[in-house]
Amino acid sequence: MSEMGFSEFAKKVTLLFLLVQLSLVNMCFGARKLNSLYKPPPMSATYHNGALLEGDLPVSILWYGKFSPAQKSIVSDFLLSLSPGKGQKPSVSQWWNTLQIYMKNAGKRETRVVLANQISDKNCSLGKILKKSHISMLAGRANSKLGGLNLVLTSNDVVVEGFCMSSCGFHASNTMPKSAFIWVGNSVTQCPGQCAWPFHQPIYGPQTEPLGAPNGDVGLDGMIVNIASLLAGTVTNPFGNGYYIGSDAAPLEAASACTGVYGKGAYPGYAGELLLDSVTGASYNAHGVSGRKYLLPAVFDPSTSQCATIA
Repeated sequence: MSEMGFSEFAKKVTLLFLLVQLSLVNMCFGARKLNSLYKPPPMSATYHNGALLEGDLPVSILWYGKFSPAQKSIVSDFLLSLSPGKGQKPSVSQWWNTLQIYMKNAGKRETRVVLANQISDKNCSLGKILKKSHISMLAGRANSKLGGLNLVLTSNDVVVEGFCMSSCGFHASNTMPKSAFIWVGNSVTQCPGQCAWPFHQPIYGPQTEPLGAPNGDVGLDGMIVNIASLLAGTVTNPFGNGYYIGSDAAPLEAASACTGVYGKGAYPGYAGELLLDSVTGASYNAHGVSGRKYLLPAVFDPSTSQCATIA
């Protein structure tokens, strides 16, 4: 090949190389554009025409195991705080208002939680290793009024089937009579990284610094999170044919659809933007009665199809 011919060949090769590079760049920009435009379809909470817990809702508590008066008051004050107008804003009652949207959309009455009777079984009459069937039995002892809700709470030294392995609590119903109940356990000595996050380092994922518990009790403040989540799910889907997202085999409910979200900007391992108690350094997002402060989970808002936070 002559010197001139080689030069022309080199120019053509260089030009071809530049064209290939430009095409690859355009392909990359095109891919990025397509990815940025993609948005997953929004979730939707579907009503399946079943009964909801509407109107006045008597809630009875059965304390199984040893709970101090201070611990009991954390839970009872939370339930009292659900009434309209209780506590300064952002308030527990504001959090509860999101659930009233479900009731309105279904043509139901607003749900008003009424704290009924409380029973203590501090000697653990059924033992300290319980099956789920035992929880159902205990719920029947709470003697909530017809159409009410029974709340069974177990102390930190009571082991319940599935606790820490598959759940931190659950809600279910008894068929005779058909009444709803919730069980939540105190996880502080068994699995705080699973059931008391973000007040304890998680058992997996980013090992961020745990948040201060707003009532100074990691176990009880963790229970409040789970009680609130399950209460939201029970009121809107008490018997499995109310509101839920997805299939009935693995439904996501009002709060379980927003697991791990407590404030704006939340992502896995980060609870979101929260309020900070200037005295104790504890994190919270809701005020309650008697000067209480609570950290409550986000609730799925059916009107926006997003997880709604209150702070």
